[in-house]
Amino acid sequence: MSGLDSTETLLTEHKITVLLIDDQPLVGEAVRRMLEGEEDIDFHFTSDPAGAIPIAQELEPTVILQDLVMPEIDGMTMVRFMRANKKLKDVPLIVLSTKEEAATKAEAFALGANDYLVKLPDRIELLARIRYHSKGYINLLQRNEAYEALLESRNAMRKELAVAADYVTSLLPSPVKEGVVMADWRFIPSASLGGDSFGYHWLDEDNFAMYLLDVCDHGVGSALLSVSAMNVLRSQTLPDTDFFKPEMVLQSLNETFQMEKQNNLYFTMWYGVYNKVEGTLTFSSGGHPPALLIRDGEASLLRTTGMIIGGMPGMNYTSDMVGVKEGDRLYVFSDGVYELKKASDGKMWEFEEFVKFMTSCNGPLGDPVEKLLTHTRALQGADAFDDDFSMIEFEFNQVK
Repeated sequence: MSGLDSTETLLTEHKITVLLIDDQPLVGEAVRRMLEGEEDIDFHFTSDPAGAIPIAQELEPTVILQDLVMPEIDGMTMVRFMRANKKLKDVPLIVLSTKEEAATKAEAFALGANDYLVKLPDRIELLARIRYHSKGYINLLQRNEAYEALLESRNAMRKELAVAADYVTSLLPSPVKEGVVMADWRFIPSASLGGDSFGYHWLDEDNFAMYLLDVCDHGVGSALLSVSAMNVLRSQTLPDTDFFKPEMVLQSLNETFQMEKQNNLYFTMWYGVYNKVEGTLTFSSGGHPPALLIRDGEASLLRTTGMIIGGMPGMNYTSDMVGVKEGDRLYVFSDGVYELKKASDGKMWEFEEFVKFMTSCNGPLGDPVEKLLTHTRALQGADAFDDDFSMIEFEFNQVK
C-alpha cells in the first residue's frame, strides 16, 4: 500500500493545453481572446490542417478543437486521422461546425469525436467544455502513469523476492544420501515468498537436530526473520539454551523473537532431536503442523501443545518422545504442502487426505516428496503455490 501511495504523489502535473485547428485566422484570434486571462489554460492555434497532426503530436494537447469545414482536408477525414493516430487517439476532440445538424453530429460521434459545438460558442460554455474534457483526459494520463509505475514496482518486487528466495535456498542444508540419518527435501517458494526455512545437523556424534519454521505473512520481511531464526539454530547462539532439549529451544526462540520487535511477525515451528544410541526422537512444536512418522504404512502424528513463537513472552513449551525403528520415515513440513484448493470442486484438500496420501507413498528417499509435489500440482491445477511448499524427508538406518 505504501508503494502505491508514493507512486501517486509522483504523478505528472498536466496543464490544460488547447489546440485549435481551423483554416480561418479570425476564428483562431476569437478563441484566443475567449481563453485569454485563464492562467490554467495554454492555447495554441494552427491554420494549416495538413500539418495539424505533427503539431498535435509534438504539443500533446489535453483537448483539440477542430473545424469540420476546411479547404485542404475534410473535417471528418481529419477526425479519422486523429483516432487512427496512436499518440492522439485518446485526446478529447471537440468538432466545430457552422450548423446544428443531427446527421453531421451523428457522423462525427461515430468517427470518435467527443463533443460538438456550433462556432463560435459562448465563452462560458467553451471554457466549461474545455475544462471538463481536459480533466477527464488528464485523469486518464495519470491513471496510466500510476498503472505503469505499479507494474514497475511489482516487477521490482518480483526481482527482490526472487533474490530473497535464492538466498533462503542457498542456506538450506544439502541432502544426506547415506548414514544413520538420511535426508532429502523440496522447497518451492511461492510467488510472494513465504517465511519457510528449515535445517538439520549433528549436535554431537550421537544427537541429530532437525527443525522447520514458518513465519506468518509473505515477502522479504518474513524471509529475513525466518533466516535470522534459522541462523541462531545453526550456530547454536541462543543464550542459556540446551539445544538437546526441544522445549527449551522453542522457549528461548519465543523470548528472543517477540513479535513486537519483529514488525508484528511471528512463526510456527517444529524442532526435534534424534538420539541414535537410544533410538529415540524427542520433539516439541509451537503452533505448527504435526510431523509424520510413518512405519509399515501407518502414520503417527508428532506434535505437542504450544503457542506460536513470538506471540507472548513467558510461554512454556513441552516435549514428547517416540521410539524410532530401522526404516522409519519422518516428514517435517509447513502447511503450504497441504493447504490448497482443489481445481475439481473448489474445496480445500483435507489434512486427513494428505496424511492418507503420504502413508501410501513409498520408494527411495525423496520419491514420496516428489510424488506429493506432483500430486498437489495436479490437484490445484497449477504449478505455482499460494504458499511456500516446504517438506523434509528423513529415513532412519542402523537403529538399535
